[in-house]
Amino acid sequence: METLQIPAERKNVTRGGATLFLPPPIPRGSSVDRPITAHSRRRGPESLLDIAARRVAEKWPYQRVEERFERIPEPVQRRIVYWSFPRSEREICMYSSFGTGGEETGSGGESGDDTRLPFRKGVALLESGCVDNVLQVGFHLSGTVREAATASEPELLCHVSVSFDRCKITSVTCSCGNKDIFYCAHVVALSLYRVRKPEQVKLRLPISETLFQMNRDQLQKFVQYLITVHHTEVLPTAQKLADEILSQNSEINQVHGAPDPTAGASVDDENCWHLDEEQVQEQVKLFLSQGGYHGSGKQLNLLFCKVREMLKMRDSNGARMLTLITEQFMGDPRLALWRQQGTAMTDKYRQLWDELGALWMCIVLNPHCKPEQKGCWLRQLRRWNGVDVCPLEDGNKSKILLFLSDLLMRPHRTVFTRAIEACDLHWQDPHLQHILSTDHYTNHCYHDDLDSSLLDAGWWPLWHGEHVPTACARVDALRSHGYPREALRLAVAIANTLRRQQQKQLELFRTHKNELLNRGVTSITNLEGWVGHPLDPIGTLFGTLMERTENPDPPAQRPPEDGESFVLLAVETALIGLGQQRVMPEGLYAQEKVCRNEEQLLAKLQEVDLDETLVQIFRKQTTFLLEAGPYSGLGEILYRESVPMHTFAKYLFTSLLPHDAELAYRIALRAMRLPVLESPAPPADLSRPHHIVSVVPNRYPRWFTLSHIESQQCELASTMLTAAKGDTCKLQIVLESIQKNIHSSSHNFKLAQDAFKIATLMESLPDLTLLKVSLELGLQVMRMTLSTMNWRRREMVRWLVTCATEVGVFALDSIMQNWFTLFTPTEATSVVATTVMSNSTIMRLHLDCNQQENLANSARTLALQCAMKDPQNCALSALTLCEKDQIAFETAYQIVLDAAATEMNCTQLFTIAHYMEHRGFPSRAYKLATLAMTHLNLSYNQDTHPAINDVLWACALSHSLGKNELAAVIPLVVKSVKCATVLSDILRRCTLTTPGMVTLHSRRTSGKLMSLDKAPLRQLLDATIGAYINTTHSRLTHISPRHYSEFIEFLSKARETFLMAHDGHMQFTQFIDNLKQIYKGKKKLMMLVRERFG
Repeated sequence: METLQIPAERKNVTRGGATLFLPPPIPRGSSVDRPITAHSRRRGPESLLDIAARRVAEKWPYQRVEERFERIPEPVQRRIVYWSFPRSEREICMYSSFGTGGEETGSGGESGDDTRLPFRKGVALLESGCVDNVLQVGFHLSGTVREAATASEPELLCHVSVSFDRCKITSVTCSCGNKDIFYCAHVVALSLYRVRKPEQVKLRLPISETLFQMNRDQLQKFVQYLITVHHTEVLPTAQKLADEILSQNSEINQVHGAPDPTAGASVDDENCWHLDEEQVQEQVKLFLSQGGYHGSGKQLNLLFCKVREMLKMRDSNGARMLTLITEQFMGDPRLALWRQQGTAMTDKYRQLWDELGALWMCIVLNPHCKPEQKGCWLRQLRRWNGVDVCPLEDGNKSKILLFLSDLLMRPHRTVFTRAIEACDLHWQDPHLQHILSTDHYTNHCYHDDLDSSLLDAGWWPLWHGEHVPTACARVDALRSHGYPREALRLAVAIANTLRRQQQKQLELFRTHKNELLNRGVTSITNLEGWVGHPLDPIGTLFGTLMERTENPDPPAQRPPEDGESFVLLAVETALIGLGQQRVMPEGLYAQEKVCRNEEQLLAKLQEVDLDETLVQIFRKQTTFLLEAGPYSGLGEILYRESVPMHTFAKYLFTSLLPHDAELAYRIALRAMRLPVLESPAPPADLSRPHHIVSVVPNRYPRWFTLSHIESQQCELASTMLTAAKGDTCKLQIVLESIQKNIHSSSHNFKLAQDAFKIATLMESLPDLTLLKVSLELGLQVMRMTLSTMNWRRREMVRWLVTCATEVGVFALDSIMQNWFTLFTPTEATSVVATTVMSNSTIMRLHLDCNQQENLANSARTLALQCAMKDPQNCALSALTLCEKDQIAFETAYQIVLDAAATEMNCTQLFTIAHYMEHRGFPSRAYKLATLAMTHLNLSYNQDTHPAINDVLWACALSHSLGKNELAAVIPLVVKSVKCATVLSDILRRCTLTTPGMVTLHSRRTSGKLMSLDKAPLRQLLDATIGAYINTTHSRLTHISPRHYSEFIEFLSKARETFLMAHDGHMQFTQFIDNLKQIYKGKKKLMMLVRERFG
């Protein structure tokens, strides 16, 4: 039987829309895992024809089959066509689900239940019988899917067509018009119908075979009927083709044969699942334009997860899709804007770039990648790497660091640099091949042919031929590309290598310990830390080993040492990585990544239940870390700029405490160090690139995460304090460590408060030892903040007094005797001494009379000392505290008198004068008031000055004491007060009663009033009249019409004062006449003056 010859150039089937994806979790053993065929439903062996056809359908394009065999029997064609459709649901699920695990969201970012996911919805449509008219013609499947009407949507009938080749769907079309990245529910329903019900699908050979069987009349009838049924759509095309066929020189007649869209793929066609590139680009562009809003970051992370899923399925679309995503990332307009403005990108966006770089690392390390394919990726990566806006690996650096990098000719490493470098790596190393290809745990024959450096003491293979992060990148690549066994084998070899290196480092340090310790200054031994590294080597090893624990292999895959599990190896590897001494990287993002990566790794470790075997691993590793010198972040020798170990040590402490308390405290106390805040930076060394950080002076402020680090140091100390409750010796050791290593007053204060809460937590008697620790920390806080500004200082002082009260009377007495090292004079008098002397404190301490008196004496002594040191702010408090002791009170009063002339202002003196009057000492109040008056100066326009009431009170006080006192104070008033209204007010008050005959409480008695014509009131009257005259001229200099009425009222008050003199009427008339003459230009104002005063 002859067939139509299919040309090399075959017609491209129109690609339809699809739907955004990422699959839900697929349970092991589900229908998605196993292929569903007609043969799986019936018992008995398969025929040789089916076995051969299935193999051919999986591997050969149909054109090659046609070219290889001159004649293919129809039954063979049918079986090849039959087996060419995908038999597993896993890929269909992967290309029709957006989300992984339990979190499923639509492409728009809105969450929905499982029934709304394309795959789940397609299954529901299939199971509800909505798929009909299914027909397979060659390599083309078509059918209709009917979606039932809902309350908001009418019934929808979709025409679906699917093309396939070599068990992959290569093209999809659906009339639903859905535009998304992957398959819609209707495509899913039709595809699953073919997978689950292959016997119910009408199967036809490619249409070219059917046409070949027709004679001329049948072909003409076929064409005419086809045109009649679809004349509105195909008639113009049919006529055009007819014209070209009838033309001898047309292009169509130059080609042998004719295209057939149902005849399968040609040899040149790429065999991959359908992926709508345009929709991938549009969706990524949309997510990036949203700038992190509406869950766009989550959607992009799900796309990255889908790429990893494709790689794991060894689907070539993984690299293809990542290329499309990368192009959109590189075209993000924000990159140029951020670079121009010198601002850093957001943290979440930066993490997306990290994942992008890590995925490219996995792709180029594909162990079965073809050289030409790797070369193509390398060219792409270099092109992206050369773009100016390409993000740097360690985040955006400051301009000075970029300048220094240029100065040292250090190339800027971008997020693609490691992937570019990885293109030079290969998998042909014989030892690496052996590790990957054999169950080396049981193969001892290989040992005799190996260098001993490639094996450990137990004759297990090691892999130390390259940098640890690079080796771990190989593990990640193997896992990502679906080689879990090989990834495990290499991970075990690397973990064993880390253990051997650790042992060698310990031996080396022990050999040169004295020399290193005497040197005093050490350089970092690990320039690139494993925790926080862009490739996350420790996280990769831990995840690989733990993954194998959760999904165990057959017994042949046993761990490398007798009795050891993969859990033990994973935990020990994590401990080695976390304990590595490593330099703090440059830049905010890189430093935050170190902290974040450490916390993520510790969170995974905390999920592991500690048994006795794991406790032994913890003991072993903790001992190593303590004794490993400069190689360990917890060793005796610590580089100034090493990453602190506080968070890690807290985990070790809490894990070891129930099993080995001494070791737990040793590791925690060692980790309390923070040398970057203690020692000066070493001199710059431009010859060593990793010392670039020392070029910039004052290094530690460039630790952008310093606040977080100090918080973790504080948390570690608090954890030790809590655990040490009741143990005096350990509490003292922890206290000394805190005092030595914690340099932040706020963190010391927090620790003091924590210790206080723990000590007084129980309803029983408080823990006195822990209370004393709390008090010691509080005292250190007071000393640290005494000469610095701290907005919580007043809170700290009050808390310290409360803590000392809980400790006992001796503590209160001690802080008062040493107040000058702890408090300012104001704090000591207004807070400390006042609180100590309060009734609540006395009652709380249950003191007897002698104890109360001794405490009061200490408080009074403190008050007098503070008053001498700062009389302005402490004199009044000192007088108040000394009220019950006559000698002390007199001493305090004398301190005030001595300081009144030079150190105190009028407000402070008036306040103390009021206090004296209130305490029943009017003479002393008068004395202080006169001293205050000497410091006062009230100008003519200060009629609202706050001291006016004090002046009036002082005059009233002197008036009540007698004529002599009033006569003494009036000259002071005249000298200090120039405000006419204030002087007139004083004058009127002095003329209402007889001096010495009216008390301050206005109880009237009989007596002779003072004369205004005699001293001292005559002096006051003249000063008042003079003040009115001066004030009038001053006001008239800059008066405006809107103030005219107010000025007239002022003159009325002035007239009242003038009239108090015996010749006042004449003086006022003369004053007004002078005004009219001097200010005759102010006609309107002078007219108002004449109307009122003549």
